[in-house]
Amino acid sequence: MGIAASDLNQHVIRPTLLYLNSQSVAAEALLLGIAACQSSLGAELDNHNGYGLYRISARHHQHLWDDHLAGSSDLASRVRGLASQHAFLGAPHFELTVNLRYATAIAWLLIEQRYQELPAADDLGAQALIWQQVFAPCRQPSEFVRAWQRCILELAAVA
Repeated sequence: MGIAASDLNQHVIRPTLLYLNSQSVAAEALLLGIAACQSSLGAELDNHNGYGLYRISARHHQHLWDDHLAGSSDLASRVRGLASQHAFLGAPHFELTVNLRYATAIAWLLIEQRYQELPAADDLGAQALIWQQVFAPCRQPSEFVRAWQRCILELAAVA
């Protein structure tokens, strides 16, 4: 069983986006959908295809730091501030699994470096295309929509 979508949004996604000065309903919805599709909202964290809630690969993580964050010391400092002091230095990719706010910041920055505008929060088809292009190029957008319906809509209906 993963994290309740409302709790994930309220306690992890929204505060992280606010911290990065990037909060929007569309960004929250997209990150929730990605977490639903990649790890069933944290129910499946252990996977060889990537680390943590968003299943971010070591390669994508490293490229983000080398190609995007290295050029912005202020942003790099803010993101580094979310990471554990000592654990990050020894195993930076593992931080994506154990630190939800850090993983959310990295997931958001992977999106933000490619997309300046997001589709509406209720446009699952357009959100699915962003997920596919940034996180899962070999998967189908319909998987995102099904995961959203299974992990977010069905759980919200039960609550």
